[in-house]
Amino acid sequence: MSESVSNKKVAVFPGSYDPFTRGHESIVKRGLEVFDKIIVAIGVNSGKDYMFPLEKRIAWIEEVFQNDNRVEVKSFTGLTVDFCNDEGAKYILRGLRNTRDFEFESEIGTLNRSLNGHIETVFLISLPQFAAINSTIVREIIRNNGNFTPFVPDQIQIT
Repeated sequence: MSESVSNKKVAVFPGSYDPFTRGHESIVKRGLEVFDKIIVAIGVNSGKDYMFPLEKRIAWIEEVFQNDNRVEVKSFTGLTVDFCNDEGAKYILRGLRNTRDFEFESEIGTLNRSLNGHIETVFLISLPQFAAINSTIVREIIRNNGNFTPFVPDQIQIT
């Protein structure tokens, strides 16, 4: 880890991003008001089937933030806290859409804290216009040839 990274507030924003939504984009943009750098970390789970290949998800997110060098996109396997250690990040950024998200994410945050007491989970509450958007619903809209464009950043073109 370089000296310049250690002095910065670096957060990891983990997820599968299958696909990346306007809600995800909003959390990253708002997170940049708190953190010096955000790593959008695409977790790879060999037991999970994804609609979009990893390379495509990485390319889409990189395009969304192509004009902001404070955002990096990387993939990882294993525990999020181990990835944070590898990247010199002391924070995990998570978005909350509703109370169900809070219950789930607070449990994960507590477990992550017990695995590594130096990593803090920070929650941002979704803006109201993004609270109903999630990747599962967007995938269902795409599968059924619905208009998904209001729910994903403009840079994400799905054919």
